[in-house]
Amino acid sequence: MTPRFDGWAEKVRTTFGRQGMMQALSAEMTDLAPGRCKIAAPFPDRMRQHHGYAHAAVTFALGDTSAGFAALTLMEEADEVLTAEMKINLLAPAAGERLIGRGRVIRPGRRLTIVTAEVWAEADGREVQVALLQGTMMPVPG
Repeated sequence: MTPRFDGWAEKVRTTFGRQGMMQALSAEMTDLAPGRCKIAAPFPDRMRQHHGYAHAAVTFALGDTSAGFAALTLMEEADEVLTAEMKINLLAPAAGERLIGRGRVIRPGRRLTIVTAEVWAEADGREVQVALLQGTMMPVPG
């Protein structure tokens, strides 16, 4: 997959820096490539549900955001990205110290981009997949 303009990585990282939700989660973009994005975030007690696992909303936010920024890597320079629809399958309880979202583009398009994301929980250096997301992203004027 080929980005549509030089400077795509800087634009994506700058846009990520404006994400209030990701700031609230103390999330970091740890890897970025055309059509791919990896975001990691700790999940402290305030992000856990009543059984002590990361709340599903945190899992969804990380998967949706990593997939959205993967899509943004392939959009036009003037575009920003919005989620048109997203489905999540929760595969296992998210136990551990942090969550890792790995988003990727399945099929880029001018109007719609099909994406997927996997979310993993990391504990003691081991990862367990906790969610699989699939969705559609759309460009909007920036």
